[in-house]
Amino acid sequence: MPVNILFIGDIVGKPGRQAVERELHKLVDRYRVDLVIANGENAAGGFGLTVETAKELFEQGVQFFTSGNHIWDKKDALEYIGRESRLIRPANYPPGTPGQGSAVVRTAGGVKVGVLNLEGRVFMNSLECPFRTADSELEKLKQETPVIFVDFHAEATSEKSAMGWYLDGRVSAVVGTHTHVQTADERLLPGGTAFITDAGMTGSFDSVIGVRKDEPIQKFLTQLPAKFEVAKKDVRLNGVVISVDEITGKSLAIERVNIACH
Repeated sequence: MPVNILFIGDIVGKPGRQAVERELHKLVDRYRVDLVIANGENAAGGFGLTVETAKELFEQGVQFFTSGNHIWDKKDALEYIGRESRLIRPANYPPGTPGQGSAVVRTAGGVKVGVLNLEGRVFMNSLECPFRTADSELEKLKQETPVIFVDFHAEATSEKSAMGWYLDGRVSAVVGTHTHVQTADERLLPGGTAFITDAGMTGSFDSVIGVRKDEPIQKFLTQLPAKFEVAKKDVRLNGVVISVDEITGKSLAIERVNIACH
């Protein structure tokens, strides 16, 4: 039997959380979803994740969180990420960074799914090599399950594409996050790895990647610091549904999700 994984693209603020509340149960029923993973690094006010926002999303049906560079934007995440087993951060942060970069979660049917979080380095922070980090993390995950999902939180399309090809045949899926713009290149790579450059964003599309339009425009015009606020109109839920063979770990299908939430 295949394992159906729903991945929800970067949840941005309250509008994004409300979209999850309205749409998630319908998606789970429609696609017979076994595991719901979401990138939660922007779920609290558009920047970071708090204990309360995580609890809210868990209650709505999210089962596991990946994250990225903004996971540290809320102070309580530093402590929370060290004790919440359902939340990981990119594995290529330096030793001593709170939290874990990978984990194994069980579906309701008992199937083990490995989840690995990595962060890119092109136009991003100067971290350990995500490619070599993937190699070492996969050694551990492969001992427990052939079904492995990778959230690659990166800016550059080229780096994400390279990671997809690098891990093809070794993981079930490589899904890009961070840019908040869903790409139309979902596909199964020759080795059986599902790939998409970016899963998109769950939040307001009457915005600049989730925040009010006027503020980033003004920053681009003046180059002065600006405080960004989450936008509220034209809310959509973006993500992908991936079907994986639980025995081989190879993906059978990948489908984009783009739902207008009225």
